[in-house]
Amino acid sequence: MDVNAQRRELRRGLAEQRRALTPAQRIAAAQGLRRSLEQLPEYLTDARVAGYWACDGELPLNLVIPPLATRGQQFLLPVIGPNHQLRFAPWQSGEDVQPNRYGIPEPTHPRELLEPFQLDLVLVPLTAFDRRGNRLGTGGGYYDRAFAFLNEQVRPTEPLLVGIAYAFQELPEIGDEPWDVPLDFIATDQELIDCHANGKDGEAQA
Repeated sequence: MDVNAQRRELRRGLAEQRRALTPAQRIAAAQGLRRSLEQLPEYLTDARVAGYWACDGELPLNLVIPPLATRGQQFLLPVIGPNHQLRFAPWQSGEDVQPNRYGIPEPTHPRELLEPFQLDLVLVPLTAFDRRGNRLGTGGGYYDRAFAFLNEQVRPTEPLLVGIAYAFQELPEIGDEPWDVPLDFIATDQELIDCHANGKDGEAQA
């Protein structure tokens, strides 16, 4: 089986695991995710925080988003534009959304659209991850293209990329491609992982 076929099989299997979770398990995971993110200072202070609308069993952000408004932070959702360009629109609870070409809700009437480099913190959905910050997404490459500029900078920098996943989505190692943009942190329902504290072998550095 080639690498692409292996990745497709991984995506399929892990998506099935996500969809099989009970409502009680999802609630517990959402609570655990909030506790993990509260260990990240940037989540508590950054002005512009982008996230996602959970679909297909993804770990929901429903307990993560409300505290942002309370603290005066701005929350944004991704919007797919022409030429598969990913930009981000401010969104507040209760504002209208409509499905995009993939059925993922986007703000219906964006007040403005921000470029990826204008963000401070990005909560990135993923299908699988390893502790070095490598991720498997849905295969569309939207985030890798949008944040490719970070590969030319000393990390961590802004925007900070934080993968969001259930703990069971962790793999021992994910082979990285030249165009992949690694994550800075991963927040799961059980812990906050600092990807810069892990070496190429995946072991924590002293």
